[in-house]
Amino acid sequence: MRECDPRIVLGLHRSRYERRILTSALELGVDAIDTSFNYHGFSAHTALASAGRDLLPRFKLSTKVGFFPAVGQAEHSLDPDRLREAVEQSNRDLGRAPDLVFLHNPERSLTGSSAAAQDRLGTACAAVERAAAKGLCGGWGISSWDPCPLPALVDATLPRPDAVIVRAGLLAGIDVLEASEALVARWDLVPDQLWGMSPFGGSPTDPLWDKLDPRVFIQDPHDGLTAVQATFRVAYSLPRVDRIAVGTDNPSHLRELVDALRYEANADNLSAYRRLLREQRDR
Repeated sequence: MRECDPRIVLGLHRSRYERRILTSALELGVDAIDTSFNYHGFSAHTALASAGRDLLPRFKLSTKVGFFPAVGQAEHSLDPDRLREAVEQSNRDLGRAPDLVFLHNPERSLTGSSAAAQDRLGTACAAVERAAAKGLCGGWGISSWDPCPLPALVDATLPRPDAVIVRAGLLAGIDVLEASEALVARWDLVPDQLWGMSPFGGSPTDPLWDKLDPRVFIQDPHDGLTAVQATFRVAYSLPRVDRIAVGTDNPSHLRELVDALRYEANADNLSAYRRLLREQRDR
C-alpha cells in the first residue's frame, strides 16, 4: 500500500459505486473521495455507504448540496432550509458527517441584480457554515462549474469558505482560469484551499487528445509518459490547484494518474499557452 497523497481526490460523478474502486484507491494512497447529493439519481450517498460503509472512516469525504429532485428533472436552489435539510440527509445516508460540504454551482441561482445575487450567495454560504458549526460537516466550500460571476459578489461581508473547487486543465478556458484566481484572491485563500475538477474536460478518450500532445507542457525527461498522464498533470497548473477530483471506476486508470504525479509541469510553456488563450479571447 502506497503512502497517502492528498493531491488526488477520487470523484464519483459517473461512478457505479463499486467497492473495488474504493479498495483500489486506498491501496494506491488515494484517501479522499468526492460525491454529491444529486449524483447517481440522488442515491449516491446510500450507494456509497452500501458499497463501503466500513471503508468510509478511512477516507476524507466531500460532497455537495444545491441540486434537488423535481418532477422529471433536477432543480437548483440556494434556499437555506433546503440546503440544511440536504446536509442532514447526507449525514443519515452516509452514516457519518462529511469532511467538507460544497455549495454546488451557486452561480446557477445568482440571477438578477448584483445586490440580490450577493445577498442570495451570502445567505447560502451562511447556511452551510452553520451546518459545519453544528458538526454536520467538518467544513464547507464552493464548487463552481462557471466561477465567472462570483468574484464580483465576494466581499468581507460573506463567510469565508474552507475550500473552492473549479474546473481545471487545458480545456478550462481563460475566463474560468482568471475567474478562479480572482475568486481565490477575493476570499484571500491560501493555495491548498483551491481544488480542481474535470481535468480532461469531460473524457480522457475525447478525439481531441489524439490531435494535441500535452506532453509539450511537461518538463523533460518524460519518457514513458502518456498523453492522458500529461493532461492530468498539467491540470494542477491551470489554474494552480492543490488537488484534483477525477472520476474513474477503473483501478488501472487511477494507478496511471497516481504515477503521473512524479512528473513536473513546464512553467514557461504553460505561461505561453495562457498568453495565447488571452490573445485569442481579446481579438
